[in-house]
Amino acid sequence: MTNSDSSTNTPETEVKDSYVKLAMRNMVKKGGLSLKHFFLTTVGLLGFLVGISYLTR
Repeated sequence: MTNSDSSTNTPETEVKDSYVKLAMRNMVKKGGLSLKHFFLTTVGLLGFLVGISYLTR
């Protein structure tokens, strides 16, 4: 008697990927778009902080 159900992964036994692993996979899939958004966000945040510091001096 063979039990084929024991060889398949059930949702309870599957290892779920971590959030970081899924995010990295998504970044690789989207290519340069994620990097472009990252650099735009960085430049925008730095510009905002410099602007606020200039206004409040």
